[in-house]
Amino acid sequence: KASKKAAAKRGKTAQRGSSNVFSMFEQSQIQEFKEAFGCVDQNRDGVINKSDLKETYAQLGKLNVSDEELESMLAEGKGPINFTVFLTLFGEKLNGTDPEETILAAFKLFDPNATGVVNKDEFRRLLMNQADKFTAEEVDQAFAVAPIDVAGNIDYKSLCYIITHGDEKEES
Repeated sequence: KASKKAAAKRGKTAQRGSSNVFSMFEQSQIQEFKEAFGCVDQNRDGVINKSDLKETYAQLGKLNVSDEELESMLAEGKGPINFTVFLTLFGEKLNGTDPEETILAAFKLFDPNATGVVNKDEFRRLLMNQADKFTAEEVDQAFAVAPIDVAGNIDYKSLCYIITHGDEKEES
């Protein structure tokens, strides 16, 4: 009986000691990555391939992504990019970054031309139709603190600062 217990204990210790990508993130973060993976996995086959990436970029308005760029992204996975590989790639990229850098990196996905802004109407559409699906009220709450110019563009670098450091207007 004692040897079964000892073996079970050793198994648990060994399991905990192994490097597991899922242990790098909180459960809520894993769920967010799972939703992001679902948005990119356009054909819902559980693997991100070149056509999935091409379609995702097309939805973001970037139609001129070369096959070389797409293949380079896929090569980072060193094989088929399933959810575990996707999570591992993000874990490697995000390890050691601060929250502001992480949020900026996310916004840059919606700004393929690196303008520093995203259109509020397009961003509203994405927030209400992808992943967690914000309600109109939730989008309005988010936009209430967002720096939006007269052309209707959100300065996401300033917004990231507000998100991570607070809004100076509220504090004074």
